[in-house]
Amino acid sequence: QVQLVESGGGLVQAGGSLRLSCAASGRSVSTYVIAWFRQAPGKEREFVARITGGGGSTDYADSVKGRFTISRDNAKNTVYLRMNSLKPEDTAVYYCAARMGWSGSLRTIYEYAYWGQGTQVTVSS
Repeated sequence: QVQLVESGGGLVQAGGSLRLSCAASGRSVSTYVIAWFRQAPGKEREFVARITGGGGSTDYADSVKGRFTISRDNAKNTVYLRMNSLKPEDTAVYYCAARMGWSGSLRTIYEYAYWGQGTQVTVSS
């Protein structure tokens, strides 16, 4: 089992950047697929990005492709989400999630067994 704790959220102006961290304890992040999801008020939780264990292949939602980068530091047992060129529509609570194995789309909340508590990102216009 793995425990996940997100940090790094905050208030930023449009066009700015933030780096979110997802610190894992219990097992190595290299064992898991780690994903970031986000949930805006009144909306469903949506996929943002994911990185697999081992080779570290990545996938991004179209809405963030080219602006966000997911990465992993095995030594720190942490996954990061670097967010550049932020837009007001990126405002949401951001969650990291983990699962073992990499079958399926890896883009739905139902595929992930472990979740962090979330960190708020607010982008002002």
